[in-house]
Amino acid sequence: MRKHLILCFVCINLFSSCEKNDFSINDVPLDAILNKYVQEGYYPFLYARLEDSRGSIIYEHSSVNKEILPDDIIDGQTMIRIWSMSKIVTIALVMDLIEDGVLNLEDPVTKYIPEFSNLKVATDENGVSLTVVDSMSKICPYNLETMKPTMTLRHLINHEAGFYYATTKNKCINSAMANNNLPRALNSDELITKFANLPLIQQPGESHFYGTNITVLGLVSERATGQSLNELVKVRITDPLGINGLKYNLKRGEKLLPRVTGLDTILRIAQDGELDIFGPDVPLYNPENEVYLGGEGMIATSDGYCDFLRILLNHGKLNGKQFLEVESVNEITSPHTQLDSEWGYNGYNLWVTGDTIRKRGWGDEGLWQGGGYEGTNFWIDPKRSFVGVVMTQMYWLQEGAHGLYNDFRGELYRQIFEFEERNN
Repeated sequence: MRKHLILCFVCINLFSSCEKNDFSINDVPLDAILNKYVQEGYYPFLYARLEDSRGSIIYEHSSVNKEILPDDIIDGQTMIRIWSMSKIVTIALVMDLIEDGVLNLEDPVTKYIPEFSNLKVATDENGVSLTVVDSMSKICPYNLETMKPTMTLRHLINHEAGFYYATTKNKCINSAMANNNLPRALNSDELITKFANLPLIQQPGESHFYGTNITVLGLVSERATGQSLNELVKVRITDPLGINGLKYNLKRGEKLLPRVTGLDTILRIAQDGELDIFGPDVPLYNPENEVYLGGEGMIATSDGYCDFLRILLNHGKLNGKQFLEVESVNEITSPHTQLDSEWGYNGYNLWVTGDTIRKRGWGDEGLWQGGGYEGTNFWIDPKRSFVGVVMTQMYWLQEGAHGLYNDFRGELYRQIFEFEERNN
């Protein structure tokens, strides 16, 4: 397996061509970290990949638990359920539609989804939203109030609209979502009807609350263009930019890896309903599927997802074609919510790390990062011009599994910082 390339150092751009001061990643400790977490039974597999701005692989390693996956080879072409790593793809698409004048973040959502005109908000007996009350878990059953502020696309992109997952601290609102079973809608119109039947968890704009807001934003994109999200991604992103391995549905004959859980403190194949982010069911990926969840529903190879990440790294450009304007990428990565966190801030569903990460030895300040429900992670290092993914398919981590990402990225940046200090 190809592990690393010899790299060079110019100023702060570690992974670009130069004439002196060769740098190479020491893959031995990085491989050992991935192998350790798999061999000790914390993950069914781990696949890590780093690419420079041109798409050259600068590190790659795969480790597989053969007791769980006896016949599977995991590499850069393995199709992975990426869940919330779909969100930044949908957001990039929305920014493209904004550039074309199709959408505006100040547009009311009801301009495109009039079915949301009568949305209600779950509150306590005094009309206080669940995200504002002292103890959300105690308001069950809840009251319903009329949605008062106008919900805009900006509320959606910033996770301030009031949509959520079935994993809140309130059992009643979780049950409402589970009963509506969003992933089993037959089409986008039925999905919108299901959303319209659910209460919001807060009034639009009250706070940042992570949930299905980007899925709704994807539905807005469909209504605004008359095209499905599947078609929009294909026509605007993957086909013109030459990206393979980033999509919604499987081809006939393609299969995905099994879902694995550590719920019982051991690795095992997950049973139906144990991945409960929506309630009883999860997204479908079969060729006949016509519901495209812009916040959760994509599948990708590591190769294909790194290609997408390089669009953002390269200021909106890939393979010689400009997809997004530089200003749009800057807007995606600018501070929008969670501005008082010591860990960084949120752009448009893209976390930008603060210097606490560096102080803890887990990476660096200014990384753009995100992840998905089944343990997938990505980051973009704009300072040194490379992207990285760590892929797995694992939900409900055992206690010893949580340090993986920090251990792996911490070792990588230890090597980088050591090299930079020597060459300062």
